[in-house]
Amino acid sequence: MIESIKGGVRLHLFIQPKASKNEVIGLHNGEIKIKITAPPLDGRANEGLIEYLSDLFDIPKRDIHLVKGETGRHKTVDIAGVELDAARVLLKV
Repeated sequence: MIESIKGGVRLHLFIQPKASKNEVIGLHNGEIKIKITAPPLDGRANEGLIEYLSDLFDIPKRDIHLVKGETGRHKTVDIAGVELDAARVLLKV
């Protein structure tokens, strides 16, 4: 799910670490499922997610903030400087 917040968007994500490639899968139980190649060890999956989103949205990593879900697969991420419609197009949801 994507929602508009002041200055950007908030994404509700379900992450699958240790995947063969980084990719957005689509909706999964009300969240956006994203596969990440990084393993779920020592925060590497979180770093991989932020790097992937940075490349996908073509914005600096500093504009992406992990709000909730640091140690789990369900994550909430805020992205500054991105409009709701643009996020929907890039995430294909």
